[in-house]
Amino acid sequence: MSIEVAGPVAGSRMPEAYVKAAGRFAYVWGWPMVSMINRRTGLTSVPEPGLRGGVLPNAPVGGVCMMTDYIAPSQRFVACTNQDVLYGFGFGSLDEQPAVFQIPDFGDRFWVAAAWDHRTDSFAQLGKQYGTKPGFYAVVGPNWDGTLPDGITGSFRSSTALAAFCPRVFIEDTPEDRAAIADLIQQLNIYPLDQFDGTMQTYDWANVPNFPVPEAAGSAEIRWVDPNLFWDQLPEVLETVPPLPGEEALYGQFRTLVAAAAESPEVKAALVESAVETEEQVITPLLRWEFNGPAAGNNWYSPTNNSAFGTDYLTRTALARSNMFENAPQETKYIFTDTDIDGNQLDGAHTYTVTFAAGELPPVNGFFSLTLYNKHHFYFENDLGRYSLGTKNPDLQYGDDGSLILYVSNQPPTDAPETNWLPAPPEEFSLYIRAYWPEQAILDGTWTPPRVQRTQ
Repeated sequence: MSIEVAGPVAGSRMPEAYVKAAGRFAYVWGWPMVSMINRRTGLTSVPEPGLRGGVLPNAPVGGVCMMTDYIAPSQRFVACTNQDVLYGFGFGSLDEQPAVFQIPDFGDRFWVAAAWDHRTDSFAQLGKQYGTKPGFYAVVGPNWDGTLPDGITGSFRSSTALAAFCPRVFIEDTPEDRAAIADLIQQLNIYPLDQFDGTMQTYDWANVPNFPVPEAAGSAEIRWVDPNLFWDQLPEVLETVPPLPGEEALYGQFRTLVAAAAESPEVKAALVESAVETEEQVITPLLRWEFNGPAAGNNWYSPTNNSAFGTDYLTRTALARSNMFENAPQETKYIFTDTDIDGNQLDGAHTYTVTFAAGELPPVNGFFSLTLYNKHHFYFENDLGRYSLGTKNPDLQYGDDGSLILYVSNQPPTDAPETNWLPAPPEEFSLYIRAYWPEQAILDGTWTPPRVQRTQ
């Protein structure tokens, strides 16, 4: 008879180098899930739905808060947001109680309502691209065994109790469209199952309270994973996130390290030291887009398994570091670059053109946009309040041949329409294409992103 042992036998002495090597991989593996724990704690500690710091939607566990305008450029809670949609955000504890997604009739307007499990994999299919009908949709935890009441239109089961929610609804950048959506957005909501009464409830999202920011925001995203505390938080991940098929031995290895750290201050110190080093040497470089998915052409990159990572721990952690909470590929294709066509870092000391030839706009059934981010993956605040260009901008000017040229520079162009200008910071930046409800040519990579050409 053979006995399977996952990791060193309890009581075995482990060299410091082994502890650090094993701990290094555990840190990369667990980083997104520890981030989820801390985001849940930080973004649900409010008594009712409201805006944290007046800019980011927060809600108690099991619910959501919706925005009524584009997200503010000053927020530092979530990197790489966009100004194409009205956002909602929240977290659920789905084994304790399911959450109900209340979906109104959006007509022809594009919308999608994502839900991610603790691993940051998407598990609900709700949106215009799925043909979702108005109604009430429950998301339940892996161990919830109750009975859903009459009136629930459909349900989705998460693989973990902890889940994050984010509805998105397209809105044009016009006063007319803001007015058109004002009443409709009041009917979009997520709330605990015990608040469900079978009727389409309304909520006045335009008048939610503001709550203080618990930590002063700097230039970069709020630090959601502290390497000094990682090994104190990893046990919660190991206990609440069941292993994927084939991960059982990994869990055994990580539990061995946790147990050894509890018994030996020297082991704990080595693990913390390894975590600090890994944060600097591995996690921080993942902010570069070249590590966030395969090449997509013309020096752009794009993940092919976003929100469905499986055991692709590199991409899962890279996106959690640079761009948390991406939709699944069939919902949104994300394409990004830090460099121009010649491979040089984008920098506001130069000017650039982004050229879509006639018939070569991103092929989508929903909408597309090109967003500019500073080196921290946040907006460059500018006098125009312009952070992206795309479908939402009805005043873009096209060439006589049907081409679209967008201009990217720190100063407005003197020989091009200002409507086609994206203001850039004076230092380095990146560009990011979103293609909502992408057609097959984007999904299979036969569509090539535009050339980003330095002109000066």
